[in-house]
Amino acid sequence: MSSGNGGQPQTLTKPALGEQEAAELVDRVFGLKVSWIGPLPSYDDQNFHVRVSRDRGAAGGADEYVLKITNSEDSREPDLIEAQTQAMMFLNAEGFPSATPRLTKDGTIMSLESASGCGNKKYMVRLLTYLPGTPVAKIATNAQIFYEIGKLAASLDKALSEKFHHPSAKSLHRGQFIWNLANVPLLDQYIYALGQNKYREVVEQVIEQFKGKVIPKLSSFRACINHGDLNDHNILVDSSSASPQHPEYRVSGILDFSDMSYGYYVFEVAIAIMYMMIESPDPLRVGGHVLAGFESVVPLSGEERAALFLLVSGRFAQSLIIAAHTALLYPQNREYLMVTARTGWKHLMKMFEVGQEAVERTWFETARAYVNPAPAPQVGGC
Repeated sequence: MSSGNGGQPQTLTKPALGEQEAAELVDRVFGLKVSWIGPLPSYDDQNFHVRVSRDRGAAGGADEYVLKITNSEDSREPDLIEAQTQAMMFLNAEGFPSATPRLTKDGTIMSLESASGCGNKKYMVRLLTYLPGTPVAKIATNAQIFYEIGKLAASLDKALSEKFHHPSAKSLHRGQFIWNLANVPLLDQYIYALGQNKYREVVEQVIEQFKGKVIPKLSSFRACINHGDLNDHNILVDSSSASPQHPEYRVSGILDFSDMSYGYYVFEVAIAIMYMMIESPDPLRVGGHVLAGFESVVPLSGEERAALFLLVSGRFAQSLIIAAHTALLYPQNREYLMVTARTGWKHLMKMFEVGQEAVERTWFETARAYVNPAPAPQVGGC
């Protein structure tokens, strides 16, 4: 749930195809007849859930897809979209539940298309397998799913960083990309969207502390490829438990690779913590469960742990400022854009009210309990 545009969220580039036009696109580009089509929510691309009449060529008889129409600004970077799509295919082959592209009639994974009524704008079009499951945003979360998401975040970055060697991966060095956590200082240019209020003061404080305490430490963090947007709408789960009272969730889908970029392992865990806080009745404790899962795969160094509070705060600042800015541009999409803001401000204010030391203590003690669980009480005996 983020904005692309290479770090320039002010450009109005979101596609606006009608359902009929989208269905015709699927037929023309992929050679599939649409039997049903419906819109899916999106930030600055356009997505449709598509059912097609089964054809003999569909691998495994799959007949549900997501038609993803990338905004015209990002569509100018085919190497980047190629890298994202190749990463999804790589992860799927590694056993991660990520979508894979249906090839076009020409045998390619994507196609640059013109849309009628949009001047000379061109949009990159892909047809991705539809992943089943429920977004984390729509379930009653618990410690187990937070731990699983932390573990997933670390496993995914580790696999990409150690084994993904496609030539297009070089395009993931994205410089000024506004959603890369290293670029929190760039938020200064969009902060006007908040107006003047108490929230703005906290965000300004986050940005200044980030410049002084996080930026100088970046070179000591371990670099990797980040998914960059493991939020509560981009992770799908299903319940593997027979008990509706105590469901055990497993991740069934990982969506939206459009924020992938080179970053650092600690960025991914910070992003996951921030978004999981949004969906929890006990947000300050969430970080410990996510961290425990992450560190079961990639333990953090002392310097990485010390930056965690400001990295989580920095992601809150990115999400809240860019949402406010983008809502000024797309008032008709305001409700979707502001979904994080509803509780995001409350959580960020609470973090600063409680203070870094106390929040970190809660996170680290919660995470430690996974490694050193309390001994079971002795019953009877000598």
